[in-house]
Amino acid sequence: MQKPELGRSGIFVPPVIFGCNVFGWTLDKAQSFRILDELVERGLNALDTADVYAYWVPGNKGGESESIMGEWLKARGRRHDVLILSKAGMEMPGIGKGLSPAYLAGAIEASLKRLGTDVIDLYQSHRDDESVPQEETLAAFDKMIKAGKVRAIGASNFSAARFKEALDISTKHGLPRYQTMQPHYNLLERGIEADMLPLCAAEGVGVIPYYSLASGFLSGKYRSEADLGKSPRGARGAGKYLNDKGLKVLAALDKVAMRMGATPAQVALAWFKGRPGLAAPIASATTSAQVADLVKAAALTLDAAAVAELDAASA
Repeated sequence: MQKPELGRSGIFVPPVIFGCNVFGWTLDKAQSFRILDELVERGLNALDTADVYAYWVPGNKGGESESIMGEWLKARGRRHDVLILSKAGMEMPGIGKGLSPAYLAGAIEASLKRLGTDVIDLYQSHRDDESVPQEETLAAFDKMIKAGKVRAIGASNFSAARFKEALDISTKHGLPRYQTMQPHYNLLERGIEADMLPLCAAEGVGVIPYYSLASGFLSGKYRSEADLGKSPRGARGAGKYLNDKGLKVLAALDKVAMRMGATPAQVALAWFKGRPGLAAPIASATTSAQVADLVKAAALTLDAAAVAELDAASA
């Protein structure tokens, strides 16, 4: 398995990163443990979570995903077998939000405690906070790195202009630079190709897109309104893609998948390979069959004709 580097961090990840937002949401603790066991055994050992996962579930308060991961790490003793990617900055109910040094100092300690680890491999600004000078945020990350609590840093949900500003500040002041950008990007959400993707390619930043399968829509699971009730994720996010363009993209995925002996999900994830600045997409799974899909997607390479066909359908 060829492993791309996260920017210039020296951290190498599998071609697919696992999205842990399902832990404490569509997967309970026992189910999460089973999926984690399968992921690590099959080589998909990069796990992306956040402090806020999964606050949106009734009765949750945030931190559930990290806590489940921490319990699994303690039970299995496999901290050195995984790469942990987490995030802070979005609102934790009853606690706060933002990228101020004071808030981040508390957020990192809370995440480390929930995860039961001394260090997070990639710690990311979950959302831009224009109320805080970027120098202050980067200086806070500098302290974490020097204290051995964080190996590298990344960002998510920034505009290209603000992200460029952050990279320039790092260079000017000798502060840690964001090694990754985690944007909303997939075959149906291609807006970052105009500015963010070229910026990241030029700056040597690794792009690790979230919602790579468009909330599961690109797996082909949701092809009618009736299908949206198949899972909580369908009702939560996939419905907006059930339109002419979405169905056109699914048809192209079906065609390529049939030709290559693959599934639509595998093809949709393989589409990211070789795109400028791309490191690895983030995708989730809730069943063994879906984990197998991710493993096969990590090994799949599309030919130029397949990429062109998908590009045309999703333009």
